[in-house]
Amino acid sequence: MAIEKVGVVGCGLMGSGIAQVAAQAGFAVVVREVTPELVDKGLKSIEKNLARMVEKGAITTEERDQVRGRLRGTTKIEDLADRDLIVEAIIEQVPAKKELFAALDKICGPATIFASNTSSCSVTEIATATSRPHRFFGLHFFNPVPVMKLVEVVRTIASDTETYEDLVAFAARLGKTPVRTSDRTGFIVNRLLVPYLLDAIRAFEEGVGSIVDIDNSLKLGCGHPMGPFTLLDFVGLDTTYYIANIMFDEFKERRFAPPALLKRMVLAGWNGRKSKRGFYDYADPQNPRPLL
Repeated sequence: MAIEKVGVVGCGLMGSGIAQVAAQAGFAVVVREVTPELVDKGLKSIEKNLARMVEKGAITTEERDQVRGRLRGTTKIEDLADRDLIVEAIIEQVPAKKELFAALDKICGPATIFASNTSSCSVTEIATATSRPHRFFGLHFFNPVPVMKLVEVVRTIASDTETYEDLVAFAARLGKTPVRTSDRTGFIVNRLLVPYLLDAIRAFEEGVGSIVDIDNSLKLGCGHPMGPFTLLDFVGLDTTYYIANIMFDEFKERRFAPPALLKRMVLAGWNGRKSKRGFYDYADPQNPRPLL
């Protein structure tokens, strides 16, 4: 089927980014949040991004206005009833996602495709809240959505093959590079990335090198744009800890188990850049210094 009308649930960091790129690609987008204040905050974030693109010459003022004209914010879930595709980008908790999709399932027609932006939850489990597991998928975007080119397109054992290919084509229309993967915990990126990040923490705990030396080793020795500790702080230590626990529950392998240091940093509220403390101190964001 042709996807033309897109719904996005959640207008936070990820949801606003997904709504923006969909509107830029020519789709009519309705983005839903739970309060008018959150709707306004998300739309203002999109407007700020578009203004920055105009300043850089990436788009014209006319194109900016056209993108903004394709976007509509709402607090009413009923406003999503006519969408061809609905992408969920809310809190990373299965019960909340299931409750949302159960409500959407009641108001949307049978042709509507559902997709979750989850990075770690079971797509199959979320889909059980609906009557359409064959039209339920994962669409895992990366932060920041307008910049990052990758989208993991996730199918389950119940997924309809033709609809899956429609979603792959949709991701390509957004200007992204879609990769096909299946509903196994962590998909492709986190399945490989999380053990690497956790092993960097273990290496530091075991005295292999300092935070700065390990970061520099991976940047300069492997050509990574940022070292593992800088990346951990960017992603969020609480987010990494949460994902690692889910993956360890699934695989029961040490490489997915959160190191003790990570657990204690999260308990202390040292969650990375967003809390101004992680493996680095961000009191001066331009000159972060190691804390440990």
